[in-house]
Amino acid sequence: MDNILNSNEMRVLSQTVEEAARSTKEGVKHFVEPAEGTLNRATSKRHHIVFGRRGSGKSSLLLKAAADLTVDRRPIAYVNLEAFKGHSYPDVLLSVLINTFQGFEEWLSSAAIHPARRKSFWLPLFGTTPARPSFCKKDSARLAEDLRTEITTLEEQLHAPDDSKQRIVRSEARAGGRSTKASVQAGVQSASLSAGVDAIQQTSHSEQSEEEFRKNKIDFLHRHVLDYQKVFQTMAKLSSGDSFLFLDDLYHIKRSDQARVIDYFHRIAKDNHLWLKIGTIRHRSDWYIPGDPPVGLKLADDADAIDLDITLEKYSLAKQFLLKILRNFSEQHGLSIDDFLTTGAKDRLVLASGGVARDFLSIFRRSIAFSRERGGGPRGEQISAEDVNMAAGEYDSSKREEFKRDTSGDDKPLDDEFQKVRDFCLEKCNSNCFLLAQDARGPRVHLIHELVDLKLLHLVRSRVTVSGRPGKVYEAYMLDLSQYAGARKRRGLKTIEFWKPHATESLRKISLIYDASH
Repeated sequence: MDNILNSNEMRVLSQTVEEAARSTKEGVKHFVEPAEGTLNRATSKRHHIVFGRRGSGKSSLLLKAAADLTVDRRPIAYVNLEAFKGHSYPDVLLSVLINTFQGFEEWLSSAAIHPARRKSFWLPLFGTTPARPSFCKKDSARLAEDLRTEITTLEEQLHAPDDSKQRIVRSEARAGGRSTKASVQAGVQSASLSAGVDAIQQTSHSEQSEEEFRKNKIDFLHRHVLDYQKVFQTMAKLSSGDSFLFLDDLYHIKRSDQARVIDYFHRIAKDNHLWLKIGTIRHRSDWYIPGDPPVGLKLADDADAIDLDITLEKYSLAKQFLLKILRNFSEQHGLSIDDFLTTGAKDRLVLASGGVARDFLSIFRRSIAFSRERGGGPRGEQISAEDVNMAAGEYDSSKREEFKRDTSGDDKPLDDEFQKVRDFCLEKCNSNCFLLAQDARGPRVHLIHELVDLKLLHLVRSRVTVSGRPGKVYEAYMLDLSQYAGARKRRGLKTIEFWKPHATESLRKISLIYDASH
């Protein structure tokens, strides 16, 4: 067989993988369910918060759920919250509301009314056609117009100054027993003028009164909750069912605003046939704030969690899932993964990705290039573990870019803690793994959990006991492979193969314990 890595099929596979590494509406045809029943939960009549590291498949799951519901003619809107990064409350809520109503208005103008025979609309995006008939065009158009009216009002609020002082001047004039009234509203801090005059008559007597009030956006939002609830009550009658709102990447908006944004939509949704599906990173999100009244969604009471993080602790499951994704892509181009991946390369890809699908595909694609460059040789004409090591080392720059993007404004404490962990592993204990006390608490422990969500550290065992430390239980973590592979290769580093049964004793060493208490 000719070198498969240089074949046209392999070049097309590499391109397909690169395109699929980012979640898109068109990419739902490549969706692989991370665990049985996950998709059914994401389309069920229950509020859900979908947790997962960047690239773990949150967006893919939400987009697939949105696509399936669309084909079933269920009203949906999908809002990517990354667009509102840096926005302040309440403007961020106004912006999300505008996008939400635009999404449902788009659904009313397309999926709600397009007949199943209009295959040019259905097949390219969804690969199938709906079984349910289209809805009444007149009713759909009326509701779409109502949404456009709400959008216009919200846009006016968004661009208006907040918390402005307003003055209303009322006057009454009398002439010959006939009364004429007029009122003028003027902004003290912002110019806003409206006047209504019945008729202007010659007056013999006039009276004038003034009233001042403050106009702010939060009051506007509170006053319109009932109006927005009625929108979804009408939507339910039109569609004979429930609506679904997908809010993706909650962690991109300010942490102090996250629970408030969720809370507002929960108020609209409750008992009004609207279900929320929210995607985010667990340790970079606040979805509930206890208080009187509480704010946000409380897990188990108001919503359930869908956890997409297949960590390296579940190594066999992660390997099975990731290889299934790659196998599906390969078979589309008449290839078998056994033809171009060695056994060692498969394990190393899983390890290098930390169980994250996007990283797995991206490192695989880079591995092809490294394998081609060496042109066979002693390691053969397949992708080897060493090729994956080189690709993982190169991929560090991409991870760092994501790290900076996701932590803008608060990256220094995280970066400092990561350097401490890295130095501990590479300089002090000379191992790819370290242990953290399970009952450890404090800001540095929280930073470590965030670093796991940011994919620079990986949980590999949730329960480890250590000889000489009776009664203490530890969690085992692995430093990301990019820190000691490829160009950064550390000779003599003790690599603990935690996924193998014999590695248990290797993890039970006092020298691996990392102190994050101070």
